[in-house]
Amino acid sequence: MAKTQIPASSALSNVRYEIRGRLARRAHEMERMGYEIISLNIGNPGAFGFRAPETMRLAMIENLAAAEGYCHQKGIFPAREAVVMQQQDRGVLDVTADDVFIGNGVSELIDLVLRALLEPGDEVLVPSPDYPLWTAAVTLNGGRAIHYPCRPERGFEPDPEEVARLVTRRTRAIVVINPNNPTGAVYSRETLAALARLAEQHRLVVFADEIYDGMTYDGAEFVPMATLVRETLCGTLSGLSKVYRACGYRVGWAVFSGARDQAAAYMQGLELLSSLRLCSNVPGQWAVQTALGGYQSIRDLVSPGGRLHQSRQAIVEGVAASRHLALTPPRGALYAFVKVRRDHLPDFDDQAFALDLLENRHVLVAPGVSFNVPYNDHFRITNLPDAETLRTVFTRIEEELDSWASGKTSRGGGALRAVQ
Repeated sequence: MAKTQIPASSALSNVRYEIRGRLARRAHEMERMGYEIISLNIGNPGAFGFRAPETMRLAMIENLAAAEGYCHQKGIFPAREAVVMQQQDRGVLDVTADDVFIGNGVSELIDLVLRALLEPGDEVLVPSPDYPLWTAAVTLNGGRAIHYPCRPERGFEPDPEEVARLVTRRTRAIVVINPNNPTGAVYSRETLAALARLAEQHRLVVFADEIYDGMTYDGAEFVPMATLVRETLCGTLSGLSKVYRACGYRVGWAVFSGARDQAAAYMQGLELLSSLRLCSNVPGQWAVQTALGGYQSIRDLVSPGGRLHQSRQAIVEGVAASRHLALTPPRGALYAFVKVRRDHLPDFDDQAFALDLLENRHVLVAPGVSFNVPYNDHFRITNLPDAETLRTVFTRIEEELDSWASGKTSRGGGALRAVQ
C-alpha cells in the first residue's frame, strides 16, 4: 500500500517564525555533533545565567498548596490586582482586576486578543521590523498584517503620518511594540501620542506590547501607551519573562483601559476564549504580586556598571570597531539590530550570512528578514551574554565578513538549501 504524506494546514503557508526555524535546528544538530554554539537568536535570560529574583521563587513555593487546582479563567485575584496597582502607579486609573487577563506568557495572549477581535480579511497595523509572532497570529486568525515601516534612517521610530496612510475601512487594530524588539528603539512621547490620536480617530484597538517596559538605557524614557489612549480601547501586554528573567514561568498579562464601555462584546469574547483553555499556569501566577511590588532589580542591570548595560556597550563598541557594520544604538529591550554596510558588501544576504556564521564561526544570529522587513542587510543579536563573550562574537563576525569581502566563502547557498 502506498504511503501518503499528511500535509500541514494551508493556514500555515504564510506563517513564519525563523527565530526558532531552520537555522536554530541546524545549530542544535551541530551541538549534538559536539560543537559549542554561541546562540544569540533568542532573548532567553535563563540560558545566560540570569535568575528570577529569589522572592518570586519563594512566593511560588509558599503557595503551591493553593496552586493545584484550576483558578478563575482570568487568573488569580492577587496577580490581577498587582497588575492594576502597577497601572495605577503609572497614571492609568480607570482599570480594575476585571480588566486583567493572565495568560501563559504574552505569546498566548497575543493569539487570544486577536482571535477575539478579527473577522476574515480584517487588517491589523503591525510594525516592520516586528516581533514575528504578531504577524503570524494575525494571519492564523484570518486577518491581514499591514506592516507600517519603522525606518532605520528614523532610528526605527515610525512616522505617524505614514502609518495614517495605511488605514482602510478594514483596519481594526494597531500594534505598538515599545521598547521595540528587534531594534531596541524606545519611542518618543510625541510619536506615541500621535499614534494614540490616530487610533482614536479611526476607532482602532491599540495593542501595546510592553514586555520590555523596565529595560531602557542611558536616560531613555519609557512612556506607557495606556497613559495616552482615552477614546478607544487599549490593551497593554506584559509579563514576567524579560524584566523579571522568568521566561519558563509562562506568565503574562493583558490589561484593558480606555473606552471599555464600547468593548463589552469583545471583552466577553476574550473571557470565553480564556475559559476554553480553563486557566493559565497557576504556580507562576503567585510570583506576580511579589515581582511587581518588590525591589526592581532590573534597574541595577540596565544602569551603568550593570551587566545588561555593559553588554549593550560591548555591542556598540564591537560595531564601531568594524569595517563592515553600522548600528542605531539600542535604547531599550534586549537586542541590537545590526546593519551590514552595502558599500563594502553590495551582494550581502542576511540569511546566507547567518548560515555561514553558524557553520564557520559557531555563532547563531537571527537574519533581519525574520522580522518582516523588505531589506536583507540586517541581523539581530541579544545582549544577554556577558561583555567578554560579545567581544568574542564580534571578532568572529568580523572574520566572517572579511571572508565574504575577499570572496573566500561559499556564501551559504548550497548549505542553506540543505538546511531547508
